Amino acid sequence: MPHPDELQQEIVRLQNQVAQLRNKAALGELLGTTTHEFNNILMTVINYAKMGIRHKDEPTRDKALEKILAAGERAATITRNVLGMAKNRSVDFGATDLAQLIEQTMLLLQREMQQYRITVEVDPGQDIPNVRAIGNQIQQVLMNFLINARQAMKSGGRILIRLQHDQEKQAVALSVRDFGEGIPEATLPKIFDSYFTTKSGPDESGKGGTGLGLAACKEVIEQHGGRIRVDSTVGKGTMFTIMLPVFTDANSHQPSADGSNQTTPQSIAG
Repeated sequence: MPHPDELQQEIVRLQNQVAQLRNKAALGELLGTTTHEFNNILMTVINYAKMGIRHKDEPTRDKALEKILAAGERAATITRNVLGMAKNRSVDFGATDLAQLIEQTMLLLQREMQQYRITVEVDPGQDIPNVRAIGNQIQQVLMNFLINARQAMKSGGRILIRLQHDQEKQAVALSVRDFGEGIPEATLPKIFDSYFTTKSGPDESGKGGTGLGLAACKEVIEQHGGRIRVDSTVGKGTMFTIMLPVFTDANSHQPSADGSNQTTPQSIAG
């Protein structure tokens, strides 16, 4: 029978493999979202280029060139952000600006939200400190919340993203609120279970339906020493909230997600 220490080492090894696979899956999802955005930009460029070729008058051509320039500038902005995110796929905790992370995420999802007639409002709060986090992992949690919120409002609607600083708990709350169909009370306790889903499969955009999303989100937040909760009322909507510790000198040397330095991450009190 294996020694307990050997079993513990095997558990850590498997956890590291899962973390690496999740990181690769997240990068693949980022690539898919970016490819979709670039396809939209290319269609804009092609259509306005055709319009400029068909119409010889100067006002029409000027309009076409302005639209092409705007599309090119948007593509350049997306490229800069994606390159930055791709380089920052480390498993090390660091000071993370959640407001900047929200802005980068919305840049990638902006057209998708417009396509489904979703308006996204952001309340960045005031004097929000950096949190101790692995930025790319928290971004994937945020993307999961936003896609779930969009899917909950099949006829369009509104999403509210809010940041709040809880000084007493030395934590920052990031919440994503939709005004969709809501989750039945009997279903709420199950939504963070692996493979549990209320969806029949991926939607037309190819997203959702595996039941892995929220379970993975919960695991990520707990590994960050944070908390995740959901509040929902049928017919009124759902709000997911994560609480993450504020970045301080005291917790800056705590462990990375690859298992190095086995000190327990600082959790949020209360």
